[in-house]
Amino acid sequence: MLAFLWATPVQAERADRDKPMNVEADALRYDDAQKVSVFSGRVVLTKGTIMIRGAKVEVRQDPQGNQFGLVTAAPDKLAFFRQKREGVDEFVEGEGQTIDYDGRADSVKFIGNAQLRRYLGSKLNDEFSASVIVYNNSTEVFTLDGAPVADNVASSAAGLAPGRVRATLTPKQEGAASPGKAASAPGLPLRESPQLRGTKP
Repeated sequence: MLAFLWATPVQAERADRDKPMNVEADALRYDDAQKVSVFSGRVVLTKGTIMIRGAKVEVRQDPQGNQFGLVTAAPDKLAFFRQKREGVDEFVEGEGQTIDYDGRADSVKFIGNAQLRRYLGSKLNDEFSASVIVYNNSTEVFTLDGAPVADNVASSAAGLAPGRVRATLTPKQEGAASPGKAASAPGLPLRESPQLRGTKP
Protein backbone atom coordinates (compact mmCIF):
# COMPACT_ATOMS: atom_id res chain seq x y z
CA MET A 1 0.00 0.00 0.00
CA LEU A 2 1.19 3.51 -0.77
CA ALA A 3 -0.10 6.74 0.75
CA PHE A 4 0.43 10.27 -0.55
CA LEU A 5 -0.34 13.75 0.72
CA TRP A 6 -0.85 16.80 -1.49
CA ALA A 7 2.15 19.11 -0.98
CA THR A 8 0.00 22.21 -0.48
CA PRO A 9 -2.20 23.37 2.41
CA VAL A 10 -5.08 23.67 -0.05
CA GLN A 11 -8.24 21.73 0.78
CA ALA A 12 -11.01 20.29 -1.38
CA GLU A 13 -14.15 22.40 -1.68
CA ARG A 14 -15.59 22.34 1.86
CA ALA A 15 -18.91 23.82 0.72
CA ASP A 16 -19.66 20.78 -1.44
CA ARG A 17 -20.95 18.69 1.46
CA ASP A 18 -23.60 21.35 2.24
CA LYS A 19 -24.78 21.78 -1.35
CA PRO A 20 -27.95 20.07 -2.62
CA MET A 21 -27.54 16.88 -4.61
CA ASN A 22 -29.02 17.00 -8.13
CA VAL A 23 -29.45 13.79 -10.12
CA GLU A 24 -30.56 12.95 -13.66
CA ALA A 25 -31.31 9.35 -14.66
CA ASP A 26 -33.60 7.14 -16.71
CA ALA A 27 -35.37 5.73 -13.64
CA LEU A 28 -35.66 6.26 -9.87
CA ARG A 29 -36.78 4.03 -7.01
CA TYR A 30 -37.18 5.87 -3.70
CA ASP A 31 -37.65 4.25 -0.27
CA ASP A 32 -38.76 7.01 2.12
CA ALA A 33 -38.64 4.80 5.23
CA GLN A 34 -35.01 3.84 4.62
CA LYS A 35 -34.07 7.19 3.06
CA VAL A 36 -32.59 5.38 0.06
CA SER A 37 -32.84 6.46 -3.59
CA VAL A 38 -31.69 4.21 -6.43
CA PHE A 39 -31.12 5.96 -9.76
CA SER A 40 -30.47 3.85 -12.84
CA GLY A 41 -29.66 4.46 -16.50
CA ARG A 42 -27.09 7.06 -17.59
CA VAL A 43 -26.95 8.66 -14.14
CA VAL A 44 -25.39 12.11 -13.75
CA LEU A 45 -25.09 13.44 -10.19
CA THR A 46 -23.86 16.91 -9.21
CA LYS A 47 -23.28 18.31 -5.72
CA GLY A 48 -21.48 21.66 -5.67
CA THR A 49 -18.27 21.12 -7.67
CA ILE A 50 -18.69 17.33 -7.48
CA MET A 51 -19.80 15.48 -10.61
CA ILE A 52 -20.48 11.72 -10.69
CA ARG A 53 -21.48 9.55 -13.66
CA GLY A 54 -22.42 5.89 -13.73
CA ALA A 55 -24.99 3.29 -14.78
CA LYS A 56 -26.52 3.10 -11.29
CA VAL A 57 -26.23 5.29 -8.20
CA GLU A 58 -27.64 4.36 -4.80
CA VAL A 59 -27.93 7.38 -2.49
CA ARG A 60 -28.78 7.20 1.20
CA GLN A 61 -28.88 9.73 4.01
CA ASP A 62 -28.28 9.21 7.73
CA PRO A 63 -30.26 10.96 10.52
CA GLN A 64 -27.58 13.69 10.71
CA GLY A 65 -28.13 14.57 7.05
CA ASN A 66 -24.88 13.07 5.74
CA GLN A 67 -25.22 11.68 2.22
CA PHE A 68 -23.63 8.52 0.85
CA GLY A 69 -23.45 7.33 -2.74
CA LEU A 70 -22.56 3.96 -4.24
CA VAL A 71 -21.90 4.30 -7.99
CA THR A 72 -21.81 1.28 -10.31
CA ALA A 73 -20.46 1.38 -13.85
CA ALA A 74 -22.06 -0.24 -16.89
CA PRO A 75 -20.41 -3.49 -18.08
CA ASP A 76 -16.96 -2.84 -19.62
CA LYS A 77 -17.09 0.81 -18.54
CA LEU A 78 -15.92 2.85 -15.54
CA ALA A 79 -17.88 5.12 -13.22
CA PHE A 80 -16.55 8.70 -13.01
CA PHE A 81 -15.94 11.25 -10.21
CA ARG A 82 -14.65 14.85 -10.42
CA GLN A 83 -14.21 17.60 -7.78
CA LYS A 84 -12.55 21.02 -7.66
CA ARG A 85 -9.94 21.82 -5.03
CA GLU A 86 -10.69 24.93 -3.01
CA GLY A 87 -8.82 28.17 -3.68
CA VAL A 88 -6.96 27.07 -6.83
CA ASP A 89 -7.73 26.10 -10.41
CA GLU A 90 -7.16 22.41 -9.69
CA PHE A 91 -9.39 19.39 -10.16
CA VAL A 92 -9.20 15.82 -8.92
CA GLU A 93 -10.96 13.18 -10.99
CA GLY A 94 -11.08 9.43 -10.85
CA GLU A 95 -12.70 6.33 -12.28
CA GLY A 96 -13.46 2.81 -11.13
CA GLN A 97 -15.81 -0.08 -11.68
CA THR A 98 -17.42 1.02 -8.41
CA ILE A 99 -17.18 4.38 -6.61
CA ASP A 100 -18.13 4.71 -2.93
CA TYR A 101 -18.75 8.33 -1.83
CA ASP A 102 -18.90 8.95 1.95
CA GLY A 103 -20.20 12.42 2.80
CA ARG A 104 -19.65 11.98 6.53
CA ALA A 105 -15.97 11.00 6.21
CA ASP A 106 -15.60 13.31 3.18
CA SER A 107 -13.87 10.55 1.22
CA VAL A 108 -14.16 8.73 -2.11
CA LYS A 109 -13.17 5.12 -2.76
CA PHE A 110 -12.50 3.89 -6.31
CA ILE A 111 -12.70 0.11 -6.62
CA GLY A 112 -11.67 -2.07 -9.57
CA ASN A 113 -9.36 -0.73 -12.29
CA ALA A 114 -9.13 2.45 -10.20
CA GLN A 115 -7.60 5.60 -11.67
CA LEU A 116 -6.96 9.02 -10.13
CA ARG A 117 -5.77 12.19 -11.89
CA ARG A 118 -4.98 15.74 -10.80
CA TYR A 119 -5.38 18.61 -13.26
CA LEU A 120 -3.93 22.11 -13.01
CA GLY A 121 -6.55 23.96 -14.99
CA SER A 122 -6.92 21.77 -18.08
CA LYS A 123 -3.39 20.30 -17.86
CA LEU A 124 -2.91 16.78 -16.50
CA ASN A 125 -0.35 16.96 -13.68
CA ASP A 126 -0.35 13.67 -11.72
CA GLU A 127 -1.82 10.27 -12.56
CA PHE A 128 -2.28 7.05 -10.56
CA SER A 129 -3.59 3.53 -11.23
CA ALA A 130 -4.29 0.70 -8.78
CA SER A 131 -6.91 -1.85 -7.84
CA VAL A 132 -8.28 0.37 -5.06
CA ILE A 133 -7.70 4.09 -4.47
CA VAL A 134 -9.11 5.97 -1.46
CA TYR A 135 -9.08 9.78 -1.60
CA ASN A 136 -9.78 11.67 1.65
CA ASN A 137 -10.92 15.24 0.98
CA SER A 138 -10.53 16.31 4.62
CA THR A 139 -6.86 15.38 4.98
CA GLU A 140 -5.89 15.57 1.27
CA VAL A 141 -4.34 12.12 1.73
CA PHE A 142 -4.98 9.26 -0.67
CA THR A 143 -3.90 5.63 -0.57
CA LEU A 144 -3.33 3.13 -3.37
CA ASP A 145 -3.63 -0.65 -3.03
CA GLY A 146 -2.25 -3.04 -5.62
CA ALA A 147 -4.55 -5.59 -7.22
CA PRO A 148 -5.04 -8.84 -5.30
CA VAL A 149 -4.75 -12.13 -7.14
CA ALA A 150 -8.55 -12.29 -7.60
CA ASP A 151 -8.38 -9.00 -9.53
CA ASN A 152 -5.74 -10.13 -12.02
CA VAL A 153 -8.06 -9.67 -15.01
CA ALA A 154 -8.85 -6.05 -14.09
CA SER A 155 -5.19 -5.28 -13.39
CA SER A 156 -4.08 -6.76 -16.68
CA ALA A 157 -6.64 -4.62 -18.50
CA ALA A 158 -5.15 -1.55 -16.79
CA GLY A 159 -1.61 -2.63 -17.73
CA LEU A 160 -0.66 -3.37 -14.12
CA ALA A 161 1.16 -6.40 -12.73
CA PRO A 162 -0.83 -8.09 -9.94
CA GLY A 163 -0.26 -6.44 -6.56
CA ARG A 164 1.28 -3.30 -8.07
CA VAL A 165 0.33 0.35 -8.31
CA ARG A 166 1.45 2.93 -10.85
CA ALA A 167 2.11 6.65 -10.33
CA THR A 168 3.22 9.46 -12.64
CA LEU A 169 4.23 12.63 -10.75
CA THR A 170 5.01 15.87 -12.56
CA PRO A 171 8.05 17.65 -11.06
CA LYS A 172 7.73 21.06 -9.46
CA GLN A 173 8.03 23.90 -11.96
CA GLU A 174 11.02 26.25 -11.74
CA GLY A 175 10.16 29.57 -10.17
CA ALA A 176 7.28 28.11 -8.15
CA ALA A 177 6.27 30.09 -5.09
CA SER A 178 7.77 29.45 -1.67
CA PRO A 179 5.94 27.08 0.73
CA GLY A 180 4.22 30.06 2.33
CA LYS A 181 2.67 30.85 -1.05
CA ALA A 182 2.04 27.27 -2.09
CA ALA A 183 -1.70 27.73 -2.48
CA SER A 184 -1.24 29.77 -5.66
CA ALA A 185 1.76 27.95 -7.13
CA PRO A 186 1.21 25.76 -10.22
CA GLY A 187 2.81 22.39 -10.78
CA LEU A 188 3.33 21.46 -7.13
CA PRO A 189 4.28 17.78 -6.72
CA LEU A 190 2.99 15.22 -4.27
CA ARG A 191 5.03 14.04 -1.32
CA GLU A 192 4.85 10.81 0.59
CA SER A 193 2.75 11.01 3.75
CA PRO A 194 4.68 10.77 7.05
CA GLN A 195 1.79 8.63 8.31
CA LEU A 196 2.55 5.91 5.76
CA ARG A 197 2.32 2.50 7.39
CA GLY A 198 1.99 0.28 4.30
CA THR A 199 4.73 -1.82 2.82
CA LYS A 200 6.60 -0.75 -0.26
CA PRO A 201 6.95 -3.15 -3.20
